[in-house]
Amino acid sequence: MTVCPIAIVAGCKKCPAYSICPLKSVLGDEPKADSAKAEDENKPKN
Repeated sequence: MTVCPIAIVAGCKKCPAYSICPLKSVLGDEPKADSAKAEDENKPKN
């Protein structure tokens, strides 16, 4: 769910408050920590 206006326009990584934003995975475009781990585990290892 992207509600943050900066995340809509530029993305979370380009936001000046990225390092201190507690809601980047809730309001922004960053994946949730547990879903990111699941994606890494599901990738085939070559």
